[in-house]
Amino acid sequence: MKIGIIGAGSFGTALGSILADKGYDVTLWTRSEEQARSINQNHMNSKHMPDLVLPEKLKASTDLIEVVKDKDMIVSAPPSHALSGILREIKDHIPSKVPIVSASKGIENESLRLVSEIFESELPGQYHSQLSYLSGPSFAKEMVKRVPTIVSIASKNEATAKRVQEIFSFTYFRTYWTPDVVGVEVGGALKNVIAIAAGVADGLGFGQNTRAALITRGLNEITRMGIKMGADPMTFLGPSGMGDLVLTCCGEASRNRTVGFRLGKGEKLKEILASMNEVAEGVKTTLSTKNLADKLGVEMAITQEVYRMLYEDKDPKEVVKALMSRDLKREGV
Repeated sequence: MKIGIIGAGSFGTALGSILADKGYDVTLWTRSEEQARSINQNHMNSKHMPDLVLPEKLKASTDLIEVVKDKDMIVSAPPSHALSGILREIKDHIPSKVPIVSASKGIENESLRLVSEIFESELPGQYHSQLSYLSGPSFAKEMVKRVPTIVSIASKNEATAKRVQEIFSFTYFRTYWTPDVVGVEVGGALKNVIAIAAGVADGLGFGQNTRAALITRGLNEITRMGIKMGADPMTFLGPSGMGDLVLTCCGEASRNRTVGFRLGKGEKLKEILASMNEVAEGVKTTLSTKNLADKLGVEMAITQEVYRMLYEDKDPKEVVKALMSRDLKREGV
């Protein structure tokens, strides 16, 4: 089996590593000639994982069209804000009747489209039954280190979901399939917003009580938005919901938690983002989620305060004060 992966960031590299570890021929697309040489010659992603050795069957190329042409499966893992442009470039070169797996998380700023909606609007209808979406509690470096991990595979087509589930499942990588594309997409995108809030709380020196409160109320917000958009509420108790939320809020390797932590320590957002090697999706997703919540009439107190902190320069201490002084209400509301 020949597999093309769009995106040689940490997560694309990790997914490629698993598939190559299974014996598939995997090619990563990167814009960087230096990164491609590092992967092909030294079996290392020098930019994102300089301390980890990658499988020999994992190769890299700077030719996007060659990466997707004549493949048996395509995995898409670029930052969500770059997705539309990439799909427009490759849509005439994707083989027919092959699984297309998205591993991007986010909501497009201008259109407020989920990643699944971007795929369905940018790709011709003949590809829609082949689309699936991978999400769950999965730090990239741990995946490359073969740490046991579980994720969800969502697709509106059961045969596609089960095929992708079979291809990805391995001794240390277990997959669960679901038809709830919206739930998996909403959970994967919005957990990054809550993780920024959890990082702020840690940066301000608060304890485990505060983190647990943010995770709990954050899950409430995510579920409320998901239900409004047609998701199954049970999805948010699974890997792409609670699982991913807990990992991203608690794990020190979380880019979004790191942004929040540094904000809590008093750094400015512009300086934080300029110093980071990878994209923290939650920053852009906060803007999209706030606007989508306003549009749909969904109350999302944590998201609103994270938005004010990121885009209106509100003091993190004032954010905490605002959340703790809200009107008292019944649990679950």
